[in-house]
Parts: sequence; structure tokens; C-alpha cells
Amino acid sequence: MSNEISKEDIEKIYPKVADIIADALGCDEDEVELDSSLINDLDAESIDFLDIVFRLEREFKVKIPRGQIVEDARGDLTEAEFEQSGVVTEAGEARLKAFLTEVPADRFPSPMKSAEIAKLFTTETFCKMVLRLQS
Repeated sequence: MSNEISKEDIEKIYPKVADIIADALGCDEDEVELDSSLINDLDAESIDFLDIVFRLEREFKVKIPRGQIVEDARGDLTEAEFEQSGVVTEAGEARLKAFLTEVPADRFPSPMKSAEIAKLFTTETFCKMVLRLQS
């Protein structure tokens, strides 16, 4: 990643992203912290992610392809190098940890099922995704 995302960049868009997430999930904005796991802390479901993504696209004038975060995290690893039989490989796990720097290490289950990756996503994950797409 050549263009590093700064804390200042994140703090600039965080209030709007938090507002969108709170609105989509029907919770109070003060419950939506930068490190809140959307699924574990805010009870988001997969359908909520679609709503959040749609709202972020509209607000920030970006196009967020489905699976964008995992795609970005996978980088140049092939699908087989990243996951096998629905389980994230060691290389895939290392890539996720390097990419999702905002997620505490203890939140990464090992082994991790591919279906569990979304449980890692925090408010900051969405802030970073929007900033990446804007640059």
C-alpha cells in the first residue's frame, strides 16, 4: 500500500461513517466506536453490510464492489493460497492481520473459517475502505 492512511484521515470521515453505521443498524451513534466489531459488538448481520455499503457509496461517491475488503486483504495471493475448503490458510491469516491493522490480534480465531472474516470488520475497517477508494 503506497498511500498510507493516516489517523487524521480516518478521524475526518469517522463521524460520518459512524453516523451511517448507527443509522443502518438502528443503534445510538455513541455505541459505534472506531474499534467496534460490526457483528460482535453492534449485532450487524450480512444484510446490514449491504445497507451500510450502499449508504457509504451514496455519501462518499465511491463504488464498493462486493467482497472488496477481503479482495484487498488477499492482495496478490491466489484464492487457493488465501483459503482452502472454507478455511483461511496461514498465509491468508498473515495477510488479513497485516491488512486489518485496526483489528486486535486476539480477535483472529485460528483456524479461521472464510465465513468468519466479516466478524473482524470494525468501523475503522469501513473508514479505511472508503479512504482507499477515494484516493
